[in-house]
Amino acid sequence: MEPSTDPAAEPDAAPAPAAGPEPSRRTPRVHYGWIVVAVSLVVLIGSAGFRSTPSLMMDALHDEFGWSRATISSAVSVNLALYGLTAPFAAALMDRFGVRLVVVCALLTIATGAGLTMLMTRPWQLVLCWGVLVGLGSGSMAGAFATTVSGRWFEARQGLVTGVLTAAGAAGNLVFMPLLAALVEHQGWRTAVVVVSLCATAVAVPVLLLMRERPSDVGQLPYGATTAPPPPAVDGSAVARSLRVLRLAARARAFWLLAGSFAICGATTVGLVGTHFIPAAHDHGMPVTTGASLLALIGVFDIAGTVASGWFTDRFDSTRLLITYYALRGLSLAFLPALFGQSLRPPILAFVVFYGLDWVATVPPTVALCRRHFGADAPIVFGWVLAAHQVGAAVVAGLAGLARDGFGDYDGTWYAAGGLCAVAVGCCLALRGPGRAAAAGA
Repeated sequence: MEPSTDPAAEPDAAPAPAAGPEPSRRTPRVHYGWIVVAVSLVVLIGSAGFRSTPSLMMDALHDEFGWSRATISSAVSVNLALYGLTAPFAAALMDRFGVRLVVVCALLTIATGAGLTMLMTRPWQLVLCWGVLVGLGSGSMAGAFATTVSGRWFEARQGLVTGVLTAAGAAGNLVFMPLLAALVEHQGWRTAVVVVSLCATAVAVPVLLLMRERPSDVGQLPYGATTAPPPPAVDGSAVARSLRVLRLAARARAFWLLAGSFAICGATTVGLVGTHFIPAAHDHGMPVTTGASLLALIGVFDIAGTVASGWFTDRFDSTRLLITYYALRGLSLAFLPALFGQSLRPPILAFVVFYGLDWVATVPPTVALCRRHFGADAPIVFGWVLAAHQVGAAVVAGLAGLARDGFGDYDGTWYAAGGLCAVAVGCCLALRGPGRAAAAGA
C-alpha cells in the first residue's frame, strides 16, 4: 500500500508490470508433472523390455550350453525376487537421495549386468549377471517408482497417472520383445544382450537432463493441489526406514491381504505367462518369434486395460475392481491349455485380448488401497506389497520350469494358476470389511 501514497516511490513503482508474467511462470500451460511422467515412461518402458529378455533366450541358452529350463528359470527367479525385494528400499532411497540419482544408478547397473552376460560360460554367471545385477537395477525402478512419481507430482488424477506408468511395462514388451526375439533368432542371443546394455545406458540421458524431484523444484504445486504439501521428513537410513514401515504395516490385516493377493498377481503374470508363455507356445509347434509377438500383443491390450483401470480407480471402489480382475484372469488361464496351436487361430487371439486387458490392471487399485490404508508411507508399503508380488512370481517361474522338465508340458501350471486366482478373489473379499488399517506412520 505504501508505494501508492509516497510520491517519491512512484518512479520505483513503474517497473511493477514487469512482474506480471510471474504467475504464468508458476502455472505454465503444461504442468511439469507431465514432463516427469513422460521421462518416467521412457525409463519404465526400457526397464520392462530389459527384464523380459531371458524368456526369449531360454531355448537359445538350452541349445548352446545344454542347461535345463529349470536352471535357466532359476536366474529368472532370482531376477524377479530381487526386482520385488529392492522396491521398498528403492522408495526410501529416492526419498533420501533423490529419484534422479537412484534411477541413473539403476540403469547403469542393468547395462553392466546385461553387457557381462555375453561373456558367461556357467549357469552361476547367468544368475549373477541377469539374476542379481539386472534384478537389482530393474527393481529400483519398480512400482514404487511409479507410486513415488504419482504421489509427489499429482493430487488429482493419481489413479490415471499410476495406470499410465504401470502400462509402460506392457509398452516395454511391445517395443522390445519382437525386436529382441528377431535378434536372438537371426543374430544370436549375445547381440540381443548388447542391445539391452546400450539402450539402458541411453535411457539414463533424459533422466539426467529432465527429471526433477518435486514440484517445488520448479516453483509449482502438485497437479490439482491448492496448497503446498508439507516438506518431507526424511531422517535415518533408508534401510532402517523401510524396515520400520514394514514392521508397522505388518500389524495391519489389510497389509497381508494386499500382499497375498498381489503375490498371486505376480505368480500368474510375470512369473508364469511372462516367463513361460513363449516356450509353452513353442512346445505346441509355434515359432518363437510368433510367441513373442503374441506376448507383445498382450502388452498392447495391457496398455489399454491398465490405463482404463487407472481411470476406473479414480471413480469406483478399488476392492470391487480387484475382485473382478482376479476372477476374469483365473477363467482365462484355466482355458489356455486348450487354445495353443501351431499357428495363430481365433481362440488364442481371443485369449491374448482378454488376458491382456487384465494383465496388470490390478496395480492402480492396489496402489489406491495402499494409500487409503497407509497414508504418506504408501510408496514404501506398496514396495513391500510389490516384493510379495515378485516373490510369488519368482517361486512360480522356478516351479513352472521344474514342472515342464518333469511332466513334459505346462498344462498343470495353467490350471493351478487359475486356482490361485480364486484364492486372490477370497483375499479381496476379506478386504471389504468396514474398518481401515491404521496408517503405518501413525
